[in-house]
Amino acid sequence: MAAMIPLSRLKLLVLPLLLGFLGQSSLSAQSSAEDGFQGYLQLLAARARSEGVSEASIQRMTWGLTLNQRVIELDRGQPGIAPVPPPVAPYIATHVDANRIAGGRNMHDNMASLLPRIESRYGVPSKMMIAIWGHETNYGSYTGTFDLARSLATLAYEGRRRQLFADEFIALLKMADQGVPRERMLGSYAGAFGNPQFLPSVYLRTAVDGDGNGTRDIWNSRADTVASIANYFRDAGWRAGEPWGVRASVPASFNRSAVASRLAPGSCSRVHARHSQWKTVAEWRALGISPLAAISDDTLASLFEPDGPGTPAYLLTGNYRVILQYNCSNYYALSVGLLADEIAR
Repeated sequence: MAAMIPLSRLKLLVLPLLLGFLGQSSLSAQSSAEDGFQGYLQLLAARARSEGVSEASIQRMTWGLTLNQRVIELDRGQPGIAPVPPPVAPYIATHVDANRIAGGRNMHDNMASLLPRIESRYGVPSKMMIAIWGHETNYGSYTGTFDLARSLATLAYEGRRRQLFADEFIALLKMADQGVPRERMLGSYAGAFGNPQFLPSVYLRTAVDGDGNGTRDIWNSRADTVASIANYFRDAGWRAGEPWGVRASVPASFNRSAVASRLAPGSCSRVHARHSQWKTVAEWRALGISPLAAISDDTLASLFEPDGPGTPAYLLTGNYRVILQYNCSNYYALSVGLLADEIAR
């Protein structure tokens, strides 16, 4: 009868084999993914050529690129949409805080000679430009360290939002063709960069030369940064002279169901669904809603009570929708508007 091998020794014999098999399997999967990525990169390069990007820029931007698994992990790790939106008050408290307000006021004061000219040209209040800058990167203190070409190519290959990121990768190559240095192309894992965190397509469309030196430097130039944000807002439909919204007082007996919106927005539906019907401020006054700041009676606005009855309420104008185009989130848009008001206070 064969001698029995003790269990403890059996584990010592089998475990290395098992770990070796798993390691080889993992390496094989990584190698397969990398091969697929390199093949997909050639498709992106072919598309770039067809859209007029120079061969020199294509080679400079794609040489040595590898799949970035960390970017995929971060993208897949984004929280899903909660069935019931969490309260907005804690978000406001951390994004409209004393340090960000003070930083915005200091920036506004330091640019006092420049801002009126940009505000006059684009029709966008300087407080809005500064608030976007403050919310996005805390006035440039953090802009991201991910290689944009590698991140965008990885996200396009991963495929969850392939069209979006493939388009942005091609736009990045066009930026290179326009002379943006490769070493400057660093940003967030999702492809946003510079002081205002533009995507490449947004940079191509709306970045402007605010200081007149012939470049569109949203990384280092304060003038280019705020002018580019203002240009984005103007192109998105900002109405000069109209606030983004105002705080409002709502009577406890107000019938909210009577003003519920019945529209089906074409985009950003979960955000817009939380807003009421559009009415003039005069009509809201007639219903007992009192604006707590100056706003014209003929301004169209929707009522928004993000945390429900008895909590802060707002009358939001069409300019609030412009902020939403920058980032389609009530948390984002509301905190930007409130930060802007605090900077200007």
